[in-house]
Amino acid sequence: MRIIKIILLIFFLILSFQKLLIANDNSMIIDKISKNLRCLICQGQSVYDSQSDFALSMKLLIKNKIENGESEDQIYDYLKNQYGEWIVYDPEFDKKNLILWAFPLLLFIFGGILIYKKVFIN
Repeated sequence: MRIIKIILLIFFLILSFQKLLIANDNSMIIDKISKNLRCLICQGQSVYDSQSDFALSMKLLIKNKIENGESEDQIYDYLKNQYGEWIVYDPEFDKKNLILWAFPLLLFIFGGILIYKKVFIN
């Protein structure tokens, strides 16, 4: 009888640790996603850093979606559809924002050409 109690105790301990590990993993995913989202109220902070009502509701929304089995990409797609591409700190590369990605490179090349002309040609 004592052996059965020990085995049951070990079994319940393993189950409780497993539940803690899963909860910890979900909180890490929630933190990762919320660090990459811009708070629409604060605008200078991420959802992770902000304590506004919007940020708190976003964290809860992310938690619920993760518990429902949605992936990170599905959550990002949902939030982009709801709030626009601006909510994500790391935007995707596509035709709409091509100029934003190309402008710094073009500016760097143009500045290099101007410096080259001023220094070596004149």
